[in-house]
Amino acid sequence: MRHRPRPLTEQHVTPESLYLTRRHLISGLLGTGIGLAVGDAHASLPTGAVLHAAHNAAMSVSAPPNSWDDITTYNNYYEFGTDKSDPAQYAGSLRVTPWTVTIGGEADITGPVSLDDLLKPHALEERIYRLRCVEAWSMVIPWVGIPLGEVLRRFKPRSNAKYVRFTTLNDPTQMPGERSSILHWPYTEGLRLDEAMHPLSLLAVGLYGRSLPNQNGAPLRLVVPWKYGFKSIKAIVGIEFVEREPRSAWSQANPKEYGFYANVNPAVDHPRWSQASERHIGGGLFAPRQPTLPFNGYAEQVADLYRGMDLRRQF
Repeated sequence: MRHRPRPLTEQHVTPESLYLTRRHLISGLLGTGIGLAVGDAHASLPTGAVLHAAHNAAMSVSAPPNSWDDITTYNNYYEFGTDKSDPAQYAGSLRVTPWTVTIGGEADITGPVSLDDLLKPHALEERIYRLRCVEAWSMVIPWVGIPLGEVLRRFKPRSNAKYVRFTTLNDPTQMPGERSSILHWPYTEGLRLDEAMHPLSLLAVGLYGRSLPNQNGAPLRLVVPWKYGFKSIKAIVGIEFVEREPRSAWSQANPKEYGFYANVNPAVDHPRWSQASERHIGGGLFAPRQPTLPFNGYAEQVADLYRGMDLRRQF
């Protein structure tokens, strides 16, 4: 039986100031019908909408989450610029409603699906996950979302589907960073099908009980907590079932530095820095670095996925 993380206590989930703000938002939104209840995710997701989601203690870590300000102002999102502050400054140009995701490839059910219909059959849940960036910094984030595997099964992937390819919106008028040549646009990412079906893999639509801010991947992003953060693609508009390993944006841009798997591994350094330790955002300027955990602390849940692989070569 695999070990599950210790449950997070209620005091760790929502600071008092945010709780009071949330109550104020709920009272204001009830009259407009914007608030979303668990299992009632068929309404649109405007920025700041309150999401009613059950806390999944079995899928949550015990570390206290980072603050709302940490999570929403320190971001990598090159579609809006390369500085950590650029996404919060420029992502307001992104229009997140309405939103459509196109399902394609080796599946029996394909075609465009509205975000409303994609979410409708599923109950929202809150999960508190570690986030580890390939740049050797980390956070703890209370996501709201739905299990990716449950969504993928609805489209009945065929037996020859071995991978899932995800695509971000490609619209330089809304995403000014896409006018640069730093990456091949649109941003793409991929998972092996068994990774995508793993219970930890999450399609997130919110954090801290609210719909995702644009700079954090609104309205729909992937969260794969045992992998480096660049694998968790944002603003998803395409999900495709494919036979062969798809090319992902960072491994295409620099395959010597960014592998397809991108599993957090303290024993495999980035060519330009060590991955043995990490800087936890919010810990203060002089806070000591902390050891990087294999698979970002999720080894007992996911290590079996990679049995027999050489994780130094297939990084």
